[in-house]
Amino acid sequence: MIVGVGQVVERIGEADWQGRSAADLAAWAAERAIDDAGTASDLKPLIEVVSAIRTFEDSGAAPAPFGKPDKFPLAVARRVGLAPKRAILEAVGGQSPVTALVEMAERIARGEIAAGLVFGAEAISNTRHLSTQGESPDWAEHDDGGMEDRGSARMLTPLGIRHGIVSAPIAYALLENARRARLGLNREDYRAAMGELFAPLSAVAAANPYSSAASEPLSAEEIATVTPKNRMIADPFPLKVVARDQVNMGAAMLVMSAAAAREAGIAEDRWVYIHGAAHAAEPDILERADPGAYPAAEAALDAALAAAGKRIDEVAVLDFYSCFPVAVFSTAIDHLGLSPDDPRGLTVTGGLPYFGGAGNGYSSHAIASVVERLRANAGAYGLIGANGGFQSKYAALVLSTEPATFGGWSEAVQHRPAAPDLVELVARTGTIDTYTVVHDRAGPSYAVVIGHLPDDRRFIARSDEAETLALMGAHDPLGRQVTLTNDGARNAFTLAD
Repeated sequence: MIVGVGQVVERIGEADWQGRSAADLAAWAAERAIDDAGTASDLKPLIEVVSAIRTFEDSGAAPAPFGKPDKFPLAVARRVGLAPKRAILEAVGGQSPVTALVEMAERIARGEIAAGLVFGAEAISNTRHLSTQGESPDWAEHDDGGMEDRGSARMLTPLGIRHGIVSAPIAYALLENARRARLGLNREDYRAAMGELFAPLSAVAAANPYSSAASEPLSAEEIATVTPKNRMIADPFPLKVVARDQVNMGAAMLVMSAAAAREAGIAEDRWVYIHGAAHAAEPDILERADPGAYPAAEAALDAALAAAGKRIDEVAVLDFYSCFPVAVFSTAIDHLGLSPDDPRGLTVTGGLPYFGGAGNGYSSHAIASVVERLRANAGAYGLIGANGGFQSKYAALVLSTEPATFGGWSEAVQHRPAAPDLVELVARTGTIDTYTVVHDRAGPSYAVVIGHLPDDRRFIARSDEAETLALMGAHDPLGRQVTLTNDGARNAFTLAD
């Protein structure tokens, strides 16, 4: 069970700001998690395995101008005073806090270890701030000892990259507009729906002392309306629905066996049990039947709830990964049938755009917050949905203070229709099924479309022509005919007359 959780935040401009590195923040959170167990016993010698959530720097998603630890989990363990027998650097993806936690529980259930610690942190905001101030701290570190590196493979593909799918907002915008196409909504109504979905999240973040920055609740209109301060990032996303990566945050979870916790004198009202866990994965965006749907998440959520023996209406505490609206729409709304104004709330933190998108580690904060809620409401159940990649990997977790025998992972049975065949290079006409127009600070930059040919094969194409971008801004391009050409490497498109 989980016996200790810890969260930390460092806000630039506040009196206690120290400009900590990611390793410093993770160690701070780890110390808090150990202290949170609430015992006078020294728990550190019991911690034989440490698992670190992969930083953005170790994922290749952020620069490391000041250097970084060569073995992040060992750098954190050294700060905390741990001597683990095994150190793991988790695979990339927002699902990893749940998968790391469940793997640690599996080791304990098999009797391999008595206790393990999962932790992670990001210091992206400190890195950018110190750089702008002309400072250059040395954050490079070396640790002897072995580390198991689970790999940093990203979700970007060569074909997608050639056509401009080079970041999460662009990929998710394609998913979001695919969902809009399926629902038959116009752009204005869909943007309003995104605002209505995320406004309650912003209110939770405003009241959360661990949020990455002090904030005020936002109205649905403030979130949905494009303004100079809420500029368009990638249609349909204005800035205020995009995960916030400029954060200085850390979180940790201490996991132990019942026997070890009892012997250490940890009170049972600190114990939170895993009642259900499941995970599943999706193929690349271009290989999905409906890019706006998320069968892997549906399967993982269903399997975790079934293992716990609970319906969604019997779960008191909820947190759905919310990097972009579609990640919540496709899980909480479309699949589980919840409402944006569900009285339980769809997040315990405030969500990634407002609480903060702490890299791969956001759901560590969700787990910590759910644990705290469940301790205050003994016998209640909580559900965490953790998303990785471009709706590529999903892990679901059900927790409660009610005792339970750990059952490990449950099988997540997916029901996925076959995707259309994909043609890489094409020169003919086609129809747009989803799209995005990517914006920079000067305005529209380029557009990406995914669509189908008359023979139902799928294509991807890009346009950099100002006239095409202007037409796509003026008139909804979903369902429009396009003329496709290629230069031998990638497809280009223009809107057909």
